[in-house]
Amino acid sequence: MKSHFEWDEKKNAENRLKHGVSFFEAQQAFLDPNRRIAEDLDHSADELRYYCFGQVLDNIMTVRFTYRGHKIRIIGAGYWRKGRKIYENTSN
Repeated sequence: MKSHFEWDEKKNAENRLKHGVSFFEAQQAFLDPNRRIAEDLDHSADELRYYCFGQVLDNIMTVRFTYRGHKIRIIGAGYWRKGRKIYENTSN
């Protein structure tokens, strides 16, 4: 089954400026066969939100997302130390 992604273009532009990562690039984190998915307990008030921690090139990217229908809606992304630690501490 093929995953479909969506995002808000204004939020994408803000994310590129703030974190240097586009949501188009962030899709790559989901391709990592060793990716980790965790619930975002701090931001799940109105809808369940999640983190994807996945390797993109030589670094670990963190992607915040939710499911809307049959699509993955990307909310934010970046290369954050905390995400790298979670990925490395849960690797096999």
